[in-house]
Amino acid sequence: MAQMQTFTIAYWCILVMALMPFICVGLAKKSGFRKPRREGGYDNNDPRQWLAQQTGFAARANAAQANTFESLSFFFAAVIIAHQMGALQSRLDMLSVVFVVLRVLYVMMYLAGMGNLRSVIWFAALVTNIAILFLGFH
Repeated sequence: MAQMQTFTIAYWCILVMALMPFICVGLAKKSGFRKPRREGGYDNNDPRQWLAQQTGFAARANAAQANTFESLSFFFAAVIIAHQMGALQSRLDMLSVVFVVLRVLYVMMYLAGMGNLRSVIWFAALVTNIAILFLGFH
């Protein structure tokens, strides 16, 4: 009989992280939705160029989106490798939640323009991700 597989908390964290860049870009585009394109409103025909021209909050939200995308591959790989190596599930789940919370705080600091605190949180998330990667190491 095949063993029942469960969708772990760590896997749910992968889903949350996969959706986070889309939330960030939605925040970046939000201000442009209310204006006509000729007045600087959102341009769905050339969204990347439109985003590249934004300043302030929208620019920071777009940068948070890009950085969040950059962090995904390492996090996804670390969780999957930890699972494959038989990491203790409770620790993997806990560290995955910590990573997600840190990345949410990171985005919040990015949006608020708090660069120094954002960098500290970025580093803490990186260390957490490294810890996830090595959880299954025996």
